[in-house]
Amino acid sequence: MLYVKNLYKSYETGKIKYPVLKGIDFHVGKGEFVAVMGPSGSGKTTLLNCISCYIPFEEGEITLGGKSLAGQKEEGLAKIRNEKLGFVFQDFMLLDGLTIRENILVPRIIQGEVSADAEALADELVSLFGIGHIMNKYPAEISGGEKQRAAVARSLMNRPLMILADEPTGNLDSKSSRAVIEAFGSAREKMKATIFMVTHDSFAASFCDRVILFKDGNIYRQLEHSGSRREFQDELLQVIKEMSDQEVDV
Repeated sequence: MLYVKNLYKSYETGKIKYPVLKGIDFHVGKGEFVAVMGPSGSGKTTLLNCISCYIPFEEGEITLGGKSLAGQKEEGLAKIRNEKLGFVFQDFMLLDGLTIRENILVPRIIQGEVSADAEALADELVSLFGIGHIMNKYPAEISGGEKQRAAVARSLMNRPLMILADEPTGNLDSKSSRAVIEAFGSAREKMKATIFMVTHDSFAASFCDRVILFKDGNIYRQLEHSGSRREFQDELLQVIKEMSDQEVDV
């Protein structure tokens, strides 16, 4: 599904070059739910932006669904973003002037066509994520958790190869966070979705199949989910503490 090989990315300020990604290698299989964690500045968001086709990378390769992202012109990258990727953002990014149902339909509206099949899929997603009672309301009238579940539904409207989620629980309380993560689980179970999530939230990450931990632009460790959710969260917290302790020692 997604292959990232020997990926390098840096930023320049004046004559100084700051490496951010330093030869990253990993893959995400079809139907996997994978999280990336790490301290601020470790390269998580830069990685997500490279996969999202929003910023170019200098060396390496990113392959999505068998198609390389390297060398694509902007038109091709826009097509990948619109048709092959679904996005879920920390700040929801719902349009205030549209109802929740209309917001979910936005990816099809952008394509210039809202077919009967699209309407049926929107209704299916509304039902799947338990937001039928708010479908005719506007974003200002609903809770943060409801907004994010609507955003997850919207991300699936084009049946993307992969959902990219950037801190999807960052603005939510624990109850709403669980509802959103369970929505991702439903998307994977019912829609065969593949999900790649950047997060600081060990609770959210503990629902994933695998967690990739970043430190200083490198992959520090990859953890496979085994045992209970709570046991996996404890393992994540232990590794995060280990990374933090190493920084203190330095």
